[in-house]
Amino acid sequence: MNPFTTLTSTVVPLPYNDVDTDQIIPASYLKVTNKEGLSQGLFSRWRYRVEGDPDPDFPLNQPHCRDAQVLLAGDNFGCGSSREHAPWALLGYGFRAVISTSFADIFRNNALKNGLLPIALTPQAHEQLLAQIQADPLAKVTIDLPSRTITLPDGQEAAFPIDSFSKSCLLQGVDQLGYLLNQLPRIEEYERIGN
Repeated sequence: MNPFTTLTSTVVPLPYNDVDTDQIIPASYLKVTNKEGLSQGLFSRWRYRVEGDPDPDFPLNQPHCRDAQVLLAGDNFGCGSSREHAPWALLGYGFRAVISTSFADIFRNNALKNGLLPIALTPQAHEQLLAQIQADPLAKVTIDLPSRTITLPDGQEAAFPIDSFSKSCLLQGVDQLGYLLNQLPRIEEYERIGN
């Protein structure tokens, strides 16, 4: 995983509520056991027309959204099944953070374990950010993980919660196993001197 400290990026607005993991990555893409190619399936039912052509009206297909690393979702993002493929697909596409007012617990945990930062804002801050992005689609936000804040395009700051362990793992760019492996010298020292 890549460490996450600060990120400044444009934002893709997708303010639909209750987007479940099957909408994020349909079940037909779950046949793989690695992360390769999952970005093609990201929101595929919405991104592509029946004929297979990209739908130009869908946000991810609009030119100004192609390099954005932040997704602005609606409430209760990632509900439904527990597929880890959902954060894999978002990361594979290039997203590093998803902003919502709330996340399904399993999605949130899977995201954090894979290096995707789920940011839960208050409804007021979320509404302000959405209005600013709709007014200027090229506007940027800055996410500062060490201070647990996001700076909106107008300069206002909003705080977001994250537990200390997940924050530490993201800052170091390690998952839970990587965190344990980093503790190996201390574990070996403990074993050497006895318990």
